[in-house]
Amino acid sequence: AQVAPGVWPKGGGRWSEPPPPLGRLPVEGERNVLITSALPYVNNVPHLGNIIGCVLSADTFARYCRLRSWNTLFVCGTDEYGTATETRALQEGLSPRELCDRYHALHADVYAWFRISFDHFGRTTTPQQTRIAQDIFQRLLARGFLLQDTLEQLRCESCGRYLADRFVEGTCPFCGYAEARGDQCDKCGKLINAVELKSPQCKLCHGTPVVTPTQHLFLDLPKLEGRLEAWLERTWATGDWTANARHITRTWLRDGLKPRCITRDLTWGTPVPLDGFRDKVFYVWFDAPIGYLSITANYTDQWERWWKNPQQ
Repeated sequence: AQVAPGVWPKGGGRWSEPPPPLGRLPVEGERNVLITSALPYVNNVPHLGNIIGCVLSADTFARYCRLRSWNTLFVCGTDEYGTATETRALQEGLSPRELCDRYHALHADVYAWFRISFDHFGRTTTPQQTRIAQDIFQRLLARGFLLQDTLEQLRCESCGRYLADRFVEGTCPFCGYAEARGDQCDKCGKLINAVELKSPQCKLCHGTPVVTPTQHLFLDLPKLEGRLEAWLERTWATGDWTANARHITRTWLRDGLKPRCITRDLTWGTPVPLDGFRDKVFYVWFDAPIGYLSITANYTDQWERWWKNPQQ
């Protein structure tokens, strides 16, 4: 608290000591605090809602921790894989990499202008992301937590590709809206499976896709359900879960966990390192949360001391 009066007039700039060459690391015997905020998606310019919704609160807490002289690391970065990136890149006549480079720089500039005190602001399209995501995948595979199954997907023969949900439009099967997307109808708000669309059209060439079976990999969540419930009971008893978080989690468990598809027929993403699936990438919601680890790994090659070190 004695530091605060001298720091306050200097505004939002970073005033803590610069980290060592390997980056700031947990220190034995000290209070070590790792802070992240939700990774902003890279296909648009951040606005005040992005700042207020997640970044500002984390920044405020990081500043408080530093004022308390706690050893604090605050990381964030842009989430860059997925169909939304490919769609926006097509609209702007750029490759996905060019689009990500452009918007990552815009995001970094905006947060710097607001003096958000990240220790490191990274991105998910890095070699570290590929290495860590593929390692987690291989561990899941070796432990029997993955399944193979067949999905029916729309395929455009003219483009020679399976159409991810945002690459197809058609008539909503619920309300008849003629411009529904392959994942949701913007008129009635209902979620849609792309193969349910009436009169579907490929957004790239406007041709008519056909329903085609394709093999995918699934996370076997039912196999984890018992262990997850036991862990939740322990953390609900000792942690600071909000009532809303408890309610949502109980709803998932009440309905029973289902296998979750973790692969997509796309080119922009982390490659799947398994024979028979090497033409696919990981689904962004398998890949993106690993971004917190890989962004820290881009900050320090000893990232596991932050993420696998509960004693400190």
